[in-house]
Amino acid sequence: MFAVIINTIAVLVGSTVGLILKEGIPDSIRDIVMKGLALCTIYIGITGSLKGQNTLVLILSIVIGSIIGQGLDLDKRLNNFAEKLESKFKKSGDEVSVAEGFVTASLLFCVGAMTIVGSLRAGLQGDYEMLMTKSFLDFISSLIFASALGVGVLLSAGFVLVFQGSIVLLAQYVSPYLGDYVIAEMTCVGSLLIIALGLNILGVTQLKVMNYLPAIFIPIFLCMFM
Repeated sequence: MFAVIINTIAVLVGSTVGLILKEGIPDSIRDIVMKGLALCTIYIGITGSLKGQNTLVLILSIVIGSIIGQGLDLDKRLNNFAEKLESKFKKSGDEVSVAEGFVTASLLFCVGAMTIVGSLRAGLQGDYEMLMTKSFLDFISSLIFASALGVGVLLSAGFVLVFQGSIVLLAQYVSPYLGDYVIAEMTCVGSLLIIALGLNILGVTQLKVMNYLPAIFIPIFLCMFM
């Protein structure tokens, strides 16, 4: 759990610095930097999605995962939780939604190959290198996002701790089902969600990305039969 705690601290520190610098950054600069980060997010998603080897696994994972996510309405649940946080932390006159910052940052920091593979390596082998690298990247991202999206990004550190920590603790139980092929397909699905997140940040789409989150884990089951 050491690397997960470091990752959480990186998000907390980066977000805090971003909030401190927020007032000194012109809106035009924040806007163009956010759009630039959105483009980088889409690029990361595209490169990761190319790691998939079976398009049918991707399609079935998205279909089955979205049905599960929509049935549970994960997006609504996470937003309701974020809105409760917003009622406690949002200041009067603040134009930035705490819920938006929380949901966007939580998904950005937790959906991707580095999260899954890094957490598995930490749990199985005590190899923290990938999560430490991710911590540095999340520090930079949280600084920029917090300056634009506010305190919600800071609060997403809790989601990072729970999500990545769960994978680390469960790694020894799920590792027999996670060969290179399975991880490649999980990475492909997760990367597609990262693309969707980037498009949401740009305002091109308004996809409920959280409702697609279960799709990341569907390849574990599909690859047993395909």
